[in-house]
Amino acid sequence: MEKTLYFEDLEIGQTVTSARRTITEADIVTFAGMSGDFNPLHVDEEFAKTTLFGKRIAHGLLGLSIASGLQAPTPPTLVMAFMGLEWKFTKPIFIGDTIHYVNTIKSKRELKEDRGIVIMERTLLNQNEETVQKGTFTLLVKRRGAK
Repeated sequence: MEKTLYFEDLEIGQTVTSARRTITEADIVTFAGMSGDFNPLHVDEEFAKTTLFGKRIAHGLLGLSIASGLQAPTPPTLVMAFMGLEWKFTKPIFIGDTIHYVNTIKSKRELKEDRGIVIMERTLLNQNEETVQKGTFTLLVKRRGAK
């Protein structure tokens, strides 16, 4: 069985890099269908040619969703709840971009005997190591030995 990380296993300053994922047209079309966001910037190539980007871009929230779901090559953390985030969209993500994140534990605070709060800074990067999105995730994490 794979080891699970608890609150006590996480150290301030600890950094991990996720796996990589290439954004496809199918990702954008699927996300548009799921979210109902058919903004022509995402789904209309001719319209997108007239924008400052010159071509279609992925939905910002698609990037955030992928940043939330990509897995790092470390054991999973026992997250009890996702409590919130602060997030910035700094550059567009294009079809064909390969993205990954770098995650750093910024702070942690014990709450009760069974849990603690961990704030993780996450930077989403493209294949050129340019930051495309960044922010913090606030997580409620289970403590070891908690019932």
